[in-house]
Amino acid sequence: MIIVPVKEGENIERALKKFKRKFEKTGIVRELRDRKTFEKPSVKKRAAMQKAIYVQKLQLRDE
Repeated sequence: MIIVPVKEGENIERALKKFKRKFEKTGIVRELRDRKTFEKPSVKKRAAMQKAIYVQKLQLRDE
């Protein structure tokens, strides 16, 4: 459960902004989207390998 303490006289918009930030950091929405459809382990592994190759190319290009 996410708890956002609100100080006396604090703006509601600021408290909502804090709540949204905390909620986003938990990763709940991302996890729900991942669980929405089944992805085979081989497809996940292939995507992870492609991402690693892409990141490595970016790092080599920067050096």
